[in-house]
This record gives sequence, C-alpha cells and structure tokens, in this order.
Amino acid sequence: MPESRPLIGVVGSHFERRDGGFVSGCPPSYLAAIEAAGGIPTIIHLSHDHEVLGELYRRCAGLLLVGGDDVDPALYGAEPHAKLGVAEPLRDEVELALARRAAGEHLPLLGICRGIQLINVALGGTLYQDIPSEIEGALDHRESWLRGDRAYLAHPISIEPDSWLAEQLDTASAQVNTLHHQALRDLAPGLRVVARAPDGVIEAVEGTGAGFLAAVQCHPENLWPAADPRWTRFFGAFVAIARRHGR
Repeated sequence: MPESRPLIGVVGSHFERRDGGFVSGCPPSYLAAIEAAGGIPTIIHLSHDHEVLGELYRRCAGLLLVGGDDVDPALYGAEPHAKLGVAEPLRDEVELALARRAAGEHLPLLGICRGIQLINVALGGTLYQDIPSEIEGALDHRESWLRGDRAYLAHPISIEPDSWLAEQLDTASAQVNTLHHQALRDLAPGLRVVARAPDGVIEAVEGTGAGFLAAVQCHPENLWPAADPRWTRFFGAFVAIARRHGR
C-alpha cells in the first residue's frame, strides 16, 4: 500500500489584480515543490476568523511560510525605516499566530525568505529592515531579482556541517539565489544559525528544541527544478518529516 501524502499548509497572501481588485493565493512554485516532494499543499487563506484558521491548521501535518512583503517592525519593537517596504497587517497577524502555535506544538515548520524572517520575529527576534543601508559592506541581496532571474545563483553560503540543511544538500557550501532586502538581526531564542552569506547575513536557521523547524533566506522553490536539483532533497525531507508527524 503506498504511503499517504501529508497535507502541508501554505499560508497565502492577497495579490492585486489589474482591475484594482484582489485575489487570495500563493505563487505556484511553492505548491509545485511540495507536490513534487510527495506532499499535498493546501493554501491557508488570510482571515480574521480564528475558528476557520484553527480548523485548517489542525488538518495539516506541516506548515510552510513563504516569501512576500516586509514584516511590520512594530512587531519587534522598532520604528519603521525609511526604506521599509509594503507591510501586510493581516498576513503578519495570521502567520505570527500559526508560527507560534506550530513551534509550541511541534508541528513541522518550514520557512522561506519572508518565512525565515517571520519565524524569527514570532519567536522573539528582530530584523534588519533594509540591508543596504543598515549593514556596511553587505552584498546586494536583491541581485537575482534585479537580474530578472529568480533562479540566478548570486552568492555562496557557508553551511554548518552538522546541520539538517547540510545533510540534505550533502555539502557545507552552496551557491544560492537572493531576492530580499531584509534579514535576521537579533536571533530568537530556540533558533540556531546554520548558514551565512560571505557578508555575515544569516541565510538559514534551525530549531534547537523538540520538533522540526528549519528556514532559509534563499528561494529553493526556484532552484530545485534545474539550477540546483539538490534542493529537491530539502523539500522531500520536510514532507517525509510531516508524513511521520501526521501518523
């Protein structure tokens, strides 16, 4: 009998249409990565209805927080920087609640780009609101976006050899894409830095307590199909962990 495919909750967002309206959804690259890894992605839409969100959460064997707009600095006690981008208050509210619940209940939790930043804030950390103006000598962490190629391998990262990430990629270094202007500043309790860029910017963290928690600053959903197939194992291992958790 084939193994069941675990349900992975992917928190969505609101996207503006050309006519000025909005749609609720998620970039399909994240959904494709989860599907290819053997999971069943389901979008958790943004809502003020905690009962609805709670029921969606309870049905999931794992939770994925994906890329998007900036996290509101008020959530970590900072004043807004002049270079702060767009914030989504409802998305912040929903993701903070779900991330804290997942971490507290040991539901497998994976973060990508904004996801790593949101998880850090949810657990008590802070962020650099704009890398170019707050980190002297930093690389341009928007390079893949500026080149118009989300899979462009812009810079290397060094990975702690004893980390889960190193185990999945089978390496202590890798080239990654980069599409962000914010980054982790003060690390939250319960997190461990497992990868950095050459300029010191945090590129990956993992949880130090019970349960599974991992997050990366790059966008592996754009890398696994061709640019770096090793990231297939990254998604596959997460789905496998969620499958075991859901039994």
